Amino acid sequence: MITRRFTTLASIAMLALPISVATAENASTALLVRGATVYTLTGNDAAPLADTDVLVQDGRIAAVGRKLPAPAGARIVEARGKPLTPGLFGGLGRIGIEEIGLEPTTGDYAQRLNQMRPEFDVTLAYNSESMALPVHRSNGITFAVIAPSTTTGSSIVAGLGAAIGLDGTAPANARALFVDLGANSNSLAGGSRAAQFMLLRQAVTEARAPNLVMVHDDRLLTPSGRQTLLDFLKGAGPFVFDVDRAADIRQTIAFAQRENVRAIIRGGAEAWRVAAELAAAKIPVLVDPLQNLPSNFDAIGATLENAARLRAAGVTVAFSMRSPDVYDAGKLRQAAGNAVAHGLPWAAGLAAITRTPAELFGVADRYGSIEKGRVADLVLWNGDPLDVSSLPELVVAGGREQSLASRHTALRDRYYERLQRNAAR
Repeated sequence: MITRRFTTLASIAMLALPISVATAENASTALLVRGATVYTLTGNDAAPLADTDVLVQDGRIAAVGRKLPAPAGARIVEARGKPLTPGLFGGLGRIGIEEIGLEPTTGDYAQRLNQMRPEFDVTLAYNSESMALPVHRSNGITFAVIAPSTTTGSSIVAGLGAAIGLDGTAPANARALFVDLGANSNSLAGGSRAAQFMLLRQAVTEARAPNLVMVHDDRLLTPSGRQTLLDFLKGAGPFVFDVDRAADIRQTIAFAQRENVRAIIRGGAEAWRVAAELAAAKIPVLVDPLQNLPSNFDAIGATLENAARLRAAGVTVAFSMRSPDVYDAGKLRQAAGNAVAHGLPWAAGLAAITRTPAELFGVADRYGSIEKGRVADLVLWNGDPLDVSSLPELVVAGGREQSLASRHTALRDRYYERLQRNAAR
């Protein structure tokens, strides 16, 4: 207890350090990235554009082409053939709704009311000033999805989440409803995954027939919960099912088809085993490309080739780390490269952390591609963006050039100087 208390107090003290982190540049300043290899991601077959310029004016992409004239006063960045991509996706997690994992008062990702509350919306707790934003933004991540916890809450229906931009703008209007199924949720459903689907059926019945007379009126949902679930049953947004075992994925497919809802599989360690069914049902999968060895009996069939096998079967694939912890979002680029090393085409790997997740969560008009007229969302890399050793040289998010400084770089600089003087302690 003493050690934990000391660690927590030390973490709070670190947050309180008076370290200055530079803010974004003015969006009104024109920016010309000259001579880049541009990955527009505007379509499945969009080849990279060699020796191409991208002009940003008033926060939007004004032109994409060769030998573009620079407006007066524009900042010019000479790319010299380096890759220019859309900003990357940070996965489904807790950026902006958790600060320090050791301190539970900073975590707003789960409700423990011992009720099924689909109306629980984590975006209401989103903190756009979280220090996690500049840390991940400096690594080329410009958007993510904040999601309620599907493992530490009090119901298999965890609640609502949405896409966020790491430039500090408000969460997107489009919501997704998160549902946890499989072994990890047995404790929330009386000890059986069969009960999970039983509870889902009851919740759907309540939402579709709110005036239904029930014995002892033993309802799962509040009036607002019934309305929220009904909205999603009518197509307000996707259901995101956190599920791994092939048998459970089949039951999830059947549920989605029976209720005629849009479904996304998150995790899907054994999704490759039911790839044909997923493709036929047009259900995409958010894969953790680093999941290999089974962590439990639901993931006996886990393999590093999951993404490649799913894509080969015609399934839409995007990436998200299985862990929702704030610091794990930075691993997603490395994970995408790992999927490429195990059979996924390189272009599909990049799309899985740019355009595809933006499409799945209703923000493809703002993130995931480079196209004239759009709000600028760009990253210039010093090497292959799917190589863990590559770093951003320029990040533009929300139409503004972003500082590459963060609390991490500030602490590095402070203590590196002391280390050189042998005075780090």
